[in-house]
Amino acid sequence: MTVRLPADLLPGPNDLWFLPLGGCGEIGMNLNLYGHDSRWLMIDCGVTFYNPLQPTASPITAEVQAADPAFIAKRKELLAGIIITHAHEDHIGALPFLWPRFGCPVYCTPFAAEILRRKIANSGLSPDMPIIEVVPGGTCNIGPFLINWLNITHSIPEPQALLISTAAGKVFHTADWKIDKAPVTGRPFKPQVFKRLASQNITAMVCDSTNALKPGFSESESACYQGLYQVIRQQKQRVVVSGFSSNIGRLISLGHIARRTGRYLALFGRAMENMVGAARACGYWPDDIPLIEPSHVGYLPANEVLVVATGSQGEPRAALSRLAQQRHPHLMLEENDLVLFSSILIPGNEMLVSRLIAQLNVLKVRTLQSADSSELIHVSGHPNQGELDLMYRYVQPAIAVPVHGEAAHISANAEIARAAGVPQQFTGQNGDLFVLAPQPRVWPQAVTAGRIAVEH
Repeated sequence: MTVRLPADLLPGPNDLWFLPLGGCGEIGMNLNLYGHDSRWLMIDCGVTFYNPLQPTASPITAEVQAADPAFIAKRKELLAGIIITHAHEDHIGALPFLWPRFGCPVYCTPFAAEILRRKIANSGLSPDMPIIEVVPGGTCNIGPFLINWLNITHSIPEPQALLISTAAGKVFHTADWKIDKAPVTGRPFKPQVFKRLASQNITAMVCDSTNALKPGFSESESACYQGLYQVIRQQKQRVVVSGFSSNIGRLISLGHIARRTGRYLALFGRAMENMVGAARACGYWPDDIPLIEPSHVGYLPANEVLVVATGSQGEPRAALSRLAQQRHPHLMLEENDLVLFSSILIPGNEMLVSRLIAQLNVLKVRTLQSADSSELIHVSGHPNQGELDLMYRYVQPAIAVPVHGEAAHISANAEIARAAGVPQQFTGQNGDLFVLAPQPRVWPQAVTAGRIAVEH
């Protein structure tokens, strides 16, 4: 008998479905749906940023883009709720703009809630959004879904993996993660939390694939502190560090380095200032790390300046690009100043970053990228092959569903799962319907998955 895809895409009481609308076959712009017993649950609602120098099949050229939510927006009465796993832009950034299409409760931890409220206040959008705070490691019921929030380590406060339990089966949704035994913020990774899942007959593990092409294990955030200190302590001129604004642990490390090397720390970039404000409000920013006003930096001796600036990917409107063009209102870079890229070069941004470095070279400003440094000045927030292998062996799911990666990353993740003893590996892309129960299979392009422009 031929099994036909349900025309209305309505999951029954024995069904457990996974439907990614964004973040599967690409890195960023995460929007995931789980279906069970006539209801849907959304996990994350993020953005991606358009790179005019990177070829894309999408006709959308807006600076900020999100996954097209049309499928679930047309069924919003069936949407039980939205979970935000952590406060990175590719997981939370689209929610204030898209929420009016859904109108349902939003569940997140206190730090993500603080970021979300600040976004709403700054944009004036979605003031009526019901935000339900869940303590890290807590439990809640959302429609027919029982959610266990699991503390995990990543490059932002309060990252959560999810155990999603239904009458039809259980899914372990990793979101973004790594194994960090000595994080700068939060508690160390606890293997026993995930080893216990092996006894729960996990139907599927939906897993981050970002670093699936990298062998071994990722380094700890604490190791990055030591590398940054070794580079910065030797400098006689200004030091500008550019990285990801949401990496509170990295910013805290730089604050300690500033004190240790006799420098003053200033933040250039609204996103970074907003993140630190949220970290202060939630108790993650140490009281002994002062910040000076950005407007004061230009009056300090060069050897007393440590600036952290947004724009490590060459974003044209970010603080670092304005510094490279000598049009930042608070600082003019000079010969032999150092710009240190405490970040990875995201594939597709090579031309933007090359153009930025060329502008800095014209000013005779020195640059140091993480790939060229003899010291460890950046660590990833995602799992390498060794960590993926361990997690599959801990959890022992029946099905592996790699997401959060391009095709090569997803394929590599699936191979790791197979080698770790996972019986089935399902790979696909946005719009594919992953039937996890009762009869596992994948329906390619069950839903049209596209992008839309959002204001930001």
